[in-house]
Amino acid sequence: MFSSKVEVKKNILFRVATFFIFLSIAVPALAQTDTLEVASSTATTTQGWYLTDTISGDIAVGDFVVGPGRAEISLAPGETIVEYVTVTNRISDNRSFSLSVEDITGTDDASASVELTGNERGPYSLRDYISFPADTFTLDLGERARIPVTITIPADAEPGGRYGSVLVSTVRSPESPDESVPQSPIVARVGSLFFVVVEGDVERAGRTVDVNTVGQGSFFTSGPIPIGVLYENTGSIHLNPYGEVSITNMLGEEVGFVQLEPWFVLPKSLRLREIVWDREFLIGRYTITARINRGYDDIVDEVSTTVWVIPWKLALGFFVGVFVFGLLIRFVLRNFEFKRKQ
Repeated sequence: MFSSKVEVKKNILFRVATFFIFLSIAVPALAQTDTLEVASSTATTTQGWYLTDTISGDIAVGDFVVGPGRAEISLAPGETIVEYVTVTNRISDNRSFSLSVEDITGTDDASASVELTGNERGPYSLRDYISFPADTFTLDLGERARIPVTITIPADAEPGGRYGSVLVSTVRSPESPDESVPQSPIVARVGSLFFVVVEGDVERAGRTVDVNTVGQGSFFTSGPIPIGVLYENTGSIHLNPYGEVSITNMLGEEVGFVQLEPWFVLPKSLRLREIVWDREFLIGRYTITARINRGYDDIVDEVSTTVWVIPWKLALGFFVGVFVFGLLIRFVLRNFEFKRKQ
């Protein structure tokens, strides 16, 4: 009985000692981990009306980066929102940047996604609804700025899409091997697109017009095959169609498949989505079928086209072989006499 009590006390003392040893090791380790995490974080500073931080890692000197590439926003009449555009300087220290706004519009040129309108007002103008506290700022090499962009929709604004671009520009000196020759400065501009939908009675309407090959007709000698899906937006706001393209051979077997991620089409415009069926050895007739979701109401369009792939070297070799074989048969028939055995 006495020995069992002693064993219990030993177990209790052992557990208590183990607990304190764990604390003596774990607490400093946790404190050290916290210190390392804080030390590796990037400090954010305020430069008057915008925030900056410093990017880590290697800096590719020679350009600047603007993001996001596109922002899609839905606002009610009378509503205001603040979005942020980031600008990363990878050119040089003490680099000055300027901000401007231009409207964008769709186009009948299906190969172009958008068109800047310059000083002219676009048919779905956003320029009067966008503002920022100032239009110039300065960054050192490796600095990244978060620029506040305020979007205010008037209370009497009509429902529909409003489209514009916040353009960030800087003046760069051109690189010239001969410094004695004067060079004109280059104004580099990068834009962030803003797609704003004013809520209300908007019209969503569009369709897949066609699927076809791009620039080479319907006859090919080999792959890959460039394919274009043409979509038309006839509504009052932008649409984001998506879908798939499948290719079948003469036997009806599927031999190719390409998934199409969503792409945007502005109102009253055409947009060509180009893809490539990357397969080299092809021969015969192929049917290309596009199944495209219009981007609203889960409506799917299906359009098809046919292409022929005839490798000219293989075809030429075949016809030459047939021609030579025919000449050989003719020569044999003219120069040799065949008699039936009696």
